[in-house]
Amino acid sequence: MSYVVAVRTMCEFTAKHGDLDLRFTPSPSALEGMAGHALVASRRAAGYQAEVSLSGDYQELRVRGRADGYDPDRNQLEEVKTFRGDLASLPENHRQLHWAQVKIYGWLLCQKLNLADVRLALVYFDIGSQQETLLTEQFDAATLRQYFEAQCEKFLGWARQELAHRSARDAALQALAFPHAAFRPGQRELAEAVYKSAAGKRCLMVQAPTGIGKTIGTVFPLLKALPKQEIDKVFFLAAKTSGRRLALDALALLAGSAPALALRVMELVARDKACEHLDKACHGESCPLAKGFYDRLPAARRAALSGPAHHRLLDKEAMRAVALAHNVCPYYLSQDLVRWSDVVVGDYNYYFDTGALLHALTGANGWRAGVLVDEAHNLVDRARKMYTAELDQADLAGVRQLAAPALKKALDRLHRAWRDLQTAPQPAPTALYQVRPEPPAPFLLALQQATSAITDDMEAHPARLDTALQRFYFDALHFSRMAESFGAHSLFDITLDAPAGTLAGAGSGRPSRRFSRLCIRNVVPAPFLAPRFAAAHAVVLFSATLSPKNYHADTLGLPTGTAWVDVQSPFAAEQLKVAVVTDISTRYQHRAASLAPIAGLMARQYASRPGNYLAFLSSHDYLQQLAQLFRALHPQIPVWEQTRRMDEAARDEFLARFTPATQGIGFAVLGGAFAEGIDLPGDRLIGAFIATLGLPQVNPVNEQIRQRMGANFGAGKAYDYTYLYPGVQKVVQAAGRVIRTTSDQGVIYLMDDRFARAEVRRLLPPWWHVGRMRVGEAGSAD
Repeated sequence: MSYVVAVRTMCEFTAKHGDLDLRFTPSPSALEGMAGHALVASRRAAGYQAEVSLSGDYQELRVRGRADGYDPDRNQLEEVKTFRGDLASLPENHRQLHWAQVKIYGWLLCQKLNLADVRLALVYFDIGSQQETLLTEQFDAATLRQYFEAQCEKFLGWARQELAHRSARDAALQALAFPHAAFRPGQRELAEAVYKSAAGKRCLMVQAPTGIGKTIGTVFPLLKALPKQEIDKVFFLAAKTSGRRLALDALALLAGSAPALALRVMELVARDKACEHLDKACHGESCPLAKGFYDRLPAARRAALSGPAHHRLLDKEAMRAVALAHNVCPYYLSQDLVRWSDVVVGDYNYYFDTGALLHALTGANGWRAGVLVDEAHNLVDRARKMYTAELDQADLAGVRQLAAPALKKALDRLHRAWRDLQTAPQPAPTALYQVRPEPPAPFLLALQQATSAITDDMEAHPARLDTALQRFYFDALHFSRMAESFGAHSLFDITLDAPAGTLAGAGSGRPSRRFSRLCIRNVVPAPFLAPRFAAAHAVVLFSATLSPKNYHADTLGLPTGTAWVDVQSPFAAEQLKVAVVTDISTRYQHRAASLAPIAGLMARQYASRPGNYLAFLSSHDYLQQLAQLFRALHPQIPVWEQTRRMDEAARDEFLARFTPATQGIGFAVLGGAFAEGIDLPGDRLIGAFIATLGLPQVNPVNEQIRQRMGANFGAGKAYDYTYLYPGVQKVVQAAGRVIRTTSDQGVIYLMDDRFARAEVRRLLPPWWHVGRMRVGEAGSAD
């Protein structure tokens, strides 16, 4: 059995030494890199061969990769590296890595073509100036073969260890049994569908009710499929921390049930959550954990992967412990360990975002990846945010005011381009919100020039830490990248600040400065996500709320032939009383009048059956108005509220109020932290009051989204895709907090007359038996 390794991966393992140094960043985007490579190839003579596939063997190793180009007339093999900024500031260990890669490619080419020698060239392409810098050196085949074999020898011991691990892993997975005595109702159907999707190398959407154990019901069958399907990695992607925790708990349960299971599990966390020195820059002259990082990395890697069994489940805390024991950065240690792990648990953005680590490594290493997308109804909104870019003119003004002299000219040019864009003639030039056909080229040119100037300045002054400038810089880079791929999937809009009178103390009546915000606003993420789905061996998207399936398939760009499974609920209608309150309207213009009837209904239901309830409102303002009135009218009933920007400790405190021994009503915002992903079985929660249909607000932005939805999918779907489906989805998620087990009993009040409409009723779970009532009948639904 051979071990297959990519040229770059082997070189990073064997030839990277010294400090972690991110001063020569950010690197060009994937689109910029591809465009740069294509431009370099277009400049070459006829007969030039681009993207040359190469491979070679050494003992158990199969080393493979694609060299960027070969000119047979000049016998020159080229490795192209795109960059921005000053090439002289490229760290020496980066250049050594680049030479290692091209030398490996050089031997593989000599072997393939039976060449006696070859000229190797590193081509550094500046994406700003579009100039090339070539570093060339002639090598004979014997020297390159010797270098290739030396690098393989350095890697061979690790490769043998990995082969042994893979063999033990697969043997243990074949023998792995389900960790519970029996499947829950619906869980076996779920597990079978996931296994079949892996076997069929296809995408699967699973709608499965809350409470059946979706996490273990998806992780277990996909792991069982690994040996036969030769799947390399499993990526469990979650929208929230709670989803990651459930996945880690499920994997720990499997490990506990099978002591022989050799499974490497790791958690990826955000950089700001993993960084030990947020006040320091990522290079050896600033951060002690970056100094000599690559020299200490091998020992940290070995400790993480071959230590005691509990170390093989590397959550945030375990990763930190290993990293600090070896004096390396926890965040960048975790990025290295992705290559050697079997299961990676992380946020959606690690696979679906613009520069997603897991997607990039999957492509570079040719991995067969099984992807599980937890609570997949969240992916539409999350993906929109990933592919949306915004610039605030107030940020530019602040940066200009404090800018170093070297930046002044470029930032002033950008300021003028922004002003010209804002004052360009439009059909409604006085509107505070305007949509333009596309980002104008003069503005994008000025923005590119500004980012180039900031890049040069940062490289010239690496010790200077200007957080405002750095934040604007990254916002500008993201805006430029999203502009490259602008199309019918997005909007380009301008939002002007409302007039604020005149300048204070000016005495001239001169109007105060009005800033604007520019936004490339993604509406349909499908074009960006479709390649991510295609890159995986199999993808399973699961949630309690994926209906209607066409909405998610269209907006996410799911492959043709994606399978759909709707798991029957294990819960009986008798467990849950659902009532639509037909004489309450929570429309914005009726909210003030709705407060007293809602408060009265809640109090009567509580008196009828005291216990723990959740009340869901459409906004914090509405929540506060209702909670204030409820306290005044019913001071004997305990209440607690979700507040704006609650931290993790405050959220835990909110949930801690729900115990079998307590009673009261928690007020929360629909679609917020307590409307999904929380588990309050039994008497911890016995009912919910939902005082909103959950529809997004009708405003100029959402109306433009509606128009763009119509242009992409047809006018008949525009309203449903923009308003109805996202709104009702939040309602069903919130209602799903009430019944968590087959022994739970509860009640749900849907407090808005629109819930009685046929188009809304069709979107509610089919196992619900929904009745109708008026406010005064509250309590009788119990």
